[in-house]
Amino acid sequence: MAQTKMKARRMPLLPLRGLLVYPGMVLHLDVGREKSVNALEKSMLDDSIILLCSQSEMNIEDPTPEDIYRVGTIARVRQMLKLPNGTIRVLVEGLTRAEVVEYLANDQFYEVTARELAESESAGSETSALMRTVLSQFESYIHMSKKVSPETMAAVSDIEEPGRFADAVSSHLPLKIKDKQDLLETLDVFERLEKLLALLNNEREVMELERKINQRVKKQMEKTQKEYYLREQMKAIQKELGDKEGRLGEADELREQMSKLDLPDYVQEKLKKEIERLEKMPPASAEGTVVRNYIDWLLALPWNRSSEDRLEELDIGRAEEILNEDHYGLDKPKERVLEYLAVQKLVRKLKGPILCLVGPPGVGKTSIARSIARALGRKFVRLSLGGVRDEAEIRGHRRTYVGAMPGRIVQSLKTAGTNNPVLLLDEIDKMAMDFRGDPASALLEVLDPEQNGTFSDHYIEIPVDLSNVMFLTTANSVHQIPRPLLDRMEVLHISGYTEIEKLEIAKRYLLPKLLRDHGLTQEQLQVSDEALQGVVRYYTREAGVRNLEQQVASLCRKAAKRIVTDPELKLRIEADDLPEYLGPAKYRYGLAEERDQIGAVTGLAWTEVGGDTLGVEVSVVPGKGKLTLTGKLGDVMKESAQAAFSYTRSRAEFLRIDPLFHEKNDIHIHVPEGAIPKDGPSAGITMATALISALTNIPVSREVAMTGEITLRGRVLPIGGLKEKALAAHRAGIRKVLIPKDNAKDLPEIPESVRNELTFVTVSHMDEVLRHALVSSPFDAPPAGGARGEKDERELEEAHGYMGGLDKRDIGDKPLGERLHMPDIGCTPDGEGRET
Repeated sequence: MAQTKMKARRMPLLPLRGLLVYPGMVLHLDVGREKSVNALEKSMLDDSIILLCSQSEMNIEDPTPEDIYRVGTIARVRQMLKLPNGTIRVLVEGLTRAEVVEYLANDQFYEVTARELAESESAGSETSALMRTVLSQFESYIHMSKKVSPETMAAVSDIEEPGRFADAVSSHLPLKIKDKQDLLETLDVFERLEKLLALLNNEREVMELERKINQRVKKQMEKTQKEYYLREQMKAIQKELGDKEGRLGEADELREQMSKLDLPDYVQEKLKKEIERLEKMPPASAEGTVVRNYIDWLLALPWNRSSEDRLEELDIGRAEEILNEDHYGLDKPKERVLEYLAVQKLVRKLKGPILCLVGPPGVGKTSIARSIARALGRKFVRLSLGGVRDEAEIRGHRRTYVGAMPGRIVQSLKTAGTNNPVLLLDEIDKMAMDFRGDPASALLEVLDPEQNGTFSDHYIEIPVDLSNVMFLTTANSVHQIPRPLLDRMEVLHISGYTEIEKLEIAKRYLLPKLLRDHGLTQEQLQVSDEALQGVVRYYTREAGVRNLEQQVASLCRKAAKRIVTDPELKLRIEADDLPEYLGPAKYRYGLAEERDQIGAVTGLAWTEVGGDTLGVEVSVVPGKGKLTLTGKLGDVMKESAQAAFSYTRSRAEFLRIDPLFHEKNDIHIHVPEGAIPKDGPSAGITMATALISALTNIPVSREVAMTGEITLRGRVLPIGGLKEKALAAHRAGIRKVLIPKDNAKDLPEIPESVRNELTFVTVSHMDEVLRHALVSSPFDAPPAGGARGEKDERELEEAHGYMGGLDKRDIGDKPLGERLHMPDIGCTPDGEGRET
């Protein structure tokens, strides 16, 4: 419908902020801006008529014509009152719609030329029906809103004119200025009613959502208030009963602790449930103590708490300095540890092989692990597994048991206070198993990088992440570690120390440390290098330095006693003073035996505490052929003795021994130190040499020690632990060591200082062993039945397939006497053959 043109007139304009006035509305306005006050005063001076237009943005203090809507309402100022604060309160009545035609130039106030806008009346049944619908929706809105009085509904329902009705309803709706302006500018009444109905429906939907939200919030608040009220009542009752704050106060304290910690979501859920359980339990309940302990454990574990890791900034040079500061020697283990740290730095994570440090006691396995932790800047925790035989020690106990606790792995995390410590599993080979389970099997998950991210502890019940923990293990022997567990680790062997290394360790580490521990200074007590060397040689015989530390500590204690008696005393201990401080020498340094003996041979053995010498003695007395083995020998050593005996019988004629010696004599093979169990496949040639020496009455050289297994045909088989055995021979003062030929490849592993003082001879047959071990050859004397002919020699040679350990091509057609006096084949430290 076309808009009716009306004559324009001049009038002042009052811009409104956040407010819009419809025709027919009467309301109060507070006016404070200077231009607005001037516009009101101008209106009152003329005919009290003013144009009210809304600002598009209410926060604009000094609007321009572009900031003011063009369509507004012409109003009459009914009343004007000046307030004490300088503002003016006016009562205005909306008359009709108007449109700004032109803004006039006026600096005092907004003055415009405006013309009235006539509405397009539309009467009819459709308009009436639309009015009824709007009225019904407005009534529903009033009931839901509770912000509009019922009198307003009565006043609106009495209006019959569609345009006035639409304006009256619009004025009571909390609409945006933009929506109200749209209704004001809509001159078609039917269209205005349609827009109003859409806005009413939208407001009703919003009101319905607000009502539902308010109901939920109210319900929650009522529940919270109810719980708070009940808790306060419980506190008051418990306070009267003398129970302080009881379970509720305890639960509040636990919730506060939980809120301060950075915990994973699944841990928080578990804690909330357990705290709620605790709240509902009576104070005297035994189950309450179990739940409280469980909650304390969950709060104490470092779920997301890590120490600052230097992995990315790790300086390999600095790590090497730390290892050298803490340990002397051990070059190969140090190199492997540095390689391990270098790889971890490159990959920036700890998933990789788990190092197992294997070696005798006192060589520094635990301190190497502590040095790794220091290089990484991580916490170090040592967990001893010696004697552990219960699976629950690793996985924890179920909470249903009395006194249940988490396993040692989780306890170690609590001790460290971080989730990424260096955790040393010490003495992993000392675990055992019984009816309570196998702890070694429980460790399979712990030491598997693919599984330990969700380690399951029976007590904690929720997964514990061990993927950030650096695991290291130690053992004295790999033979006692279960194979599946050993497969998850990389073994790093740490052998014993040489005499030179022990002397340096005593000077650089042990003596300064013990002086501090005993409250002594270097001025008060000095120990010469010769004295320290005497302690190493005559008072200790071990692979590590633990016993050496004890002996040096004994020196410090006795010196401290003298210094306390005479504070001005300054002591210097020389080698000659050792008997006065430590008593007589415990060991004899030098040759293993003072003279060559018949039927006595020095063998070499490997033990869990390092290498050691092992004496073998054989006694032959007239009898009926009885073979006796003593010395608490194991099955393997007994079999070696039987093999040596059978070999001797088969070579009796060649060795100038009575072929019937086994029928005419009783033979006793004894290994001293009978209280110590002995076993292993490396004493065969030692027993055979001792037996042949006793039967031939030829002494064994006191300078020779040997190790190797023997076959029935006299071949010498390789052995293990050559480095430890060589160190033992060096400590015992041996000069010549016979080793199997196949072990020549292991010679480079022996320290150079030891190789320079020992002569290693490789042998492949028992005949070679006899030529080096016995002081004279058993082959020189003629046999009891006269000289042996060439036919006899050839038959013996073919029967045994070997003569003197030399190949047929080397022997040629030389007579037997010449063959037995050919140069011996020895071995220098680099493994090359030479004559000795």
